[in-house]
Amino acid sequence: MTSLLDNSVIITGGLAGDGTAFKKTWVIHAGRRAEQVVTTVGVYGAKVRVGHGSKGGWDPFGPQRVVTKSDGNLLYELDGQPALQLYKKYLGNRASELPSSALLFPLAIRSARNDSREVVRTILAVDEQAQSLTFAGDIPQGSIAQLMRANFERLVSGASDAARMTMAVDTASPCLCIAVSCVGRRLVLGERTEEELEAVASSLPLGSVQVGFYSYGEISPFTAGSCDLHNQTMTLTTLSEG
Repeated sequence: MTSLLDNSVIITGGLAGDGTAFKKTWVIHAGRRAEQVVTTVGVYGAKVRVGHGSKGGWDPFGPQRVVTKSDGNLLYELDGQPALQLYKKYLGNRASELPSSALLFPLAIRSARNDSREVVRTILAVDEQAQSLTFAGDIPQGSIAQLMRANFERLVSGASDAARMTMAVDTASPCLCIAVSCVGRRLVLGERTEEELEAVASSLPLGSVQVGFYSYGEISPFTAGSCDLHNQTMTLTTLSEG
């Protein structure tokens, strides 16, 4: 999509999900349920203002490690060690609950150790025989990976930060806010999920309206530029008229 569109076009959205089942998803196209398709909506106009923001709020822990062997979204080795074996070491008792418990412990991926730009990747499956991990997004070989874990307050704060990022284009007009939150955040927050939505609402202009869904991956620019695939974030798109 980015290769065919002008750089000024913002691409945001999310991947359909079915909770923690990871079995079958669908979207609505031409008024009907459709599988294995991409549905897009284009918005344009001289007065249209589009804002976007994407934040996680997960706490990193443990050392940064080099991805020494990977293939697309399959991770085989970190620092030359079997990825699954190393991952289980940090999960402790939660390792027996894999792959579902992996939603609570995503990986932060950077191109270099001192790179402030990071994307979060969620584990979808584990392979005991290959000692590999399957992620909802590519894990480039040579990149830097670090384990992350949930912090309730920071997750809620991350949602608020995402809302403030959308206000870079307009701080006063009421807007439609399309919220795409990762299903992993829903599982972690549990009964506190409403706090994430309230944090977004309190950071938007008065009169704004929210809609959205829980996803298996969020699509948004990091801060500016072309879009990226994110996991475990609250990703927002705001639409308003100037």
